[in-house]
Order: sequence, then C-alpha cells, then structure tokens
Amino acid sequence: MPKRKRTRIRNKILERKAGAKPGSLFVPAEAFAPRFFLMSFSDDYFEESEVENYATLLKKVNTRPDARHWIDIRGYGDLSLLEHITQDFGLHPLQMEDVVNDYQRPKVEEFDETRLFIVTRMLRWSSEQHTLLDVQLSLFTGSNYVLTLQSDYEDCLDPLRERIRIGKGIIRQRPLMYMAYAMLDVVLDYYFPVIADISNYIDELEEKILRTPSKRILTHVLDLKSELVKMRRIAWPERDKMTELLRMDEDVIPEDLRVYFRDAYDHTVQLIDLIDNHKDMTSSLVELYMSTVSNRMNEIMKVLTIISSIFIPLSFVAGVYGMNFSREDPETGEVFRYSMPELYHPYGYPVLLLVMFSLVMIQLYLFYRKGWFRSM
Repeated sequence: MPKRKRTRIRNKILERKAGAKPGSLFVPAEAFAPRFFLMSFSDDYFEESEVENYATLLKKVNTRPDARHWIDIRGYGDLSLLEHITQDFGLHPLQMEDVVNDYQRPKVEEFDETRLFIVTRMLRWSSEQHTLLDVQLSLFTGSNYVLTLQSDYEDCLDPLRERIRIGKGIIRQRPLMYMAYAMLDVVLDYYFPVIADISNYIDELEEKILRTPSKRILTHVLDLKSELVKMRRIAWPERDKMTELLRMDEDVIPEDLRVYFRDAYDHTVQLIDLIDNHKDMTSSLVELYMSTVSNRMNEIMKVLTIISSIFIPLSFVAGVYGMNFSREDPETGEVFRYSMPELYHPYGYPVLLLVMFSLVMIQLYLFYRKGWFRSM
C-alpha cells in the first residue's frame, strides 16, 4: 500500500477525538457537500430525481407513502443535515456516528424490531496505483424506504438503478428487504472483478520477476500482499454479516428471501477462498523472486569461475617463467644444470604463448563437454 494511502487511513483514525461524548458527530474538512437522490416506485409507478435539498426530499417521500423509496444521500459535508437525518428517520446517534466515521467493518444491527442498520464496503481496484480503493456504504431499512449514505459521489450501484428504471426482474414487486439484499449482492459482485484485476497484476509481476527481477518489483509484491490482507479483513466480516442475516427472525428476513441471502453468503465464502488463494500466490512470488535472484547470482558466479579457471594455469606458467633465475654464476661462469634453458631459447616466447593458448582451448573444450555453456 502506498504511503499516501496509509496516511489517509491513519488520519481517519486520529481525527476521532478521545473521550468525546458517545454519538457525537465529527465532519472532516475534506468531506463532500451532500447530494440527494430519490427513486420512488411501485408495481405501476416510477419516479427518479436528484433533489435540491433535504426538505424537498422529505416532502417527496411523505407525499407518496404507498410507494417504496430508495433515499440515496452522498456526502457528509453538513453536520446539521446529519443531525436532522438522525432525528427524522429515528436513527440512534451511535449509528450515525458509525456512518460518519466511515472506516467501519461490515456489520448488521437490528433496531426497532424489523429495521436494520447494515454496513458494507464497496471495493475498486486502481490500475494506476495498484491499490484497493474502498468506500463505506451505510444502509438503513424502514417501513417504506431504504436509506443509503456514503461519503463519495461515485459507487457501484448503477446496475441496480438501471434494473429499477426499466423494471427488469422482480425488484419492484418484492419487499424492500429484497432491495437491501440486491444492494449487498451488487457490492459483492464487484469484488470478483477486483479479484480478476489482482490476478492479472500477479501474472504481470511474475513475468517481470522472471525477466528482470529487482527490489522495486519485490516492493510491489509485498504491497500487493498487504492489499490482499486488507481485502481479507473486509471479506470475513461480510461473511459474518450474511450469517447473522440468515439467523434473523422471519419478521425481519422473510422465508422466501432467505434463498437470496444464502446465495450472497455463498459468494462471500467463494471470495474468501479466492483471496486466500491469491495471497498464497503472492507468497509464491516472493519465493520466486528469491529463487530467480539466486539463480542469476549462480550464473554470475559460474562465469567468474570459468574465467578464473582459465587464468589460474596461465598465471602459474607465467609465474614460473617470470622468476628469472640466473643461468650461470656471474663470478665463476659455471652453468647451472637446473636453470631454465627456455628463457634463453630463441623461440621460447612464441612456444610459451602457444602452450598457454593450447591450455585455454583445452579448458574451453572440457567446459563445453561438461555443458557449462549451455545454461549460460
């Protein structure tokens, strides 16, 4: 994970004031200004709009109590607005605190017997930075509405919006809890393209390691492993959340909807298996890097060994004939029997060069016969 990403998450944690009153809200300076979106529909009715302000949004919802509404508020840049939402929708201040402090683990809470507060995390893979980008989606269910809150303007729920617009499937006829399931299902479905992008990135890193291993590539592998650990920390609570939803009473999750939540649960189990598999693949990449670097070092040592093996006998010959012992006694003129007559032979130097060249060729031939050059 890049240092900038780590710093952003750390700042989110440090911004929480220690000892503050439970349920107190804190809006970061960089929070987006709120935008209001509304989808109202029934079996034979549909209306979609971006509303100018919160008062108009409430008026539209209250005007059609017989319809089902998807209230989508994006951006937390207005503290008074958050307080009004808490009061108007009967939310607990601690729940709104979890919404604003948007680095919560996925979870589900039941309140007011049949109403749910669900936290899920939307993931996206950045191909430029090779990091996971995640945004918290907070979801509240009511008698005739589903309220979603998020800090960013962009999300992954456009396919669901399109299904509602064209009336595709059974989403307009089903209870609102089915739409809550549909939102969770779309969020989980987008985890799989992220896994596919990570898989392609792993293949790319493997190719680079085999071609030109470097410490920079190893850093990328370790960063990817950290991203997979982060993704696993998100996927496990998603599975626990689905398990808790399946254990709820029929008043909250009707029996005919449980099959859909079980399918979403199966998706979370599959995701965890894929994440663990890719995490093992990144560990294998580290081992591949170490093995490749070791093999390259062995190749370098082999080349140096061959060069040294060639020059060792040449150095020996040159050393022996470079001792320059005298052939005769300078005082008596006596010729020494065991001196080096080759030093004074007229063809001694060319013969010695020929012998040294022959040694080199014999060594190269022996190295070739042993296959030392085939793997270089």
